[in-house]
Amino acid sequence: MRFFARVLLNALAIAAAAWLVPGVQLSGPVPAVIAGVLLGFINALVKPVLILLTLPFTLLTLGLFLFVVNGICFALTAALVPGFDLSGFVAAFFGALVVTLVSWVVNAVIADSERR
Repeated sequence: MRFFARVLLNALAIAAAAWLVPGVQLSGPVPAVIAGVLLGFINALVKPVLILLTLPFTLLTLGLFLFVVNGICFALTAALVPGFDLSGFVAAFFGALVVTLVSWVVNAVIADSERR
């Protein structure tokens, strides 16, 4: 059940990014759900490898390069999901930023309601 909630959260965050960020196009709810599943897998499998490979840049930029890694993962998701398109890396960067912020806020609200 928690997995499905995480997938729906990712789909909601991707839909919010498509609505807020120019250059992020989403053709409907099905690509959003597929992108949510795939983004979860990419964040679990590919992102740690990218973080390890870019560790010198991350240390040099005091962690700010992690935003670029998030953009790369977001762009990889868009490249693999039909119906989910990006106009360039700037759209991927800001789309990943919106997805991160929406996920963070919704997780905080859910965690707060579970404590009550």
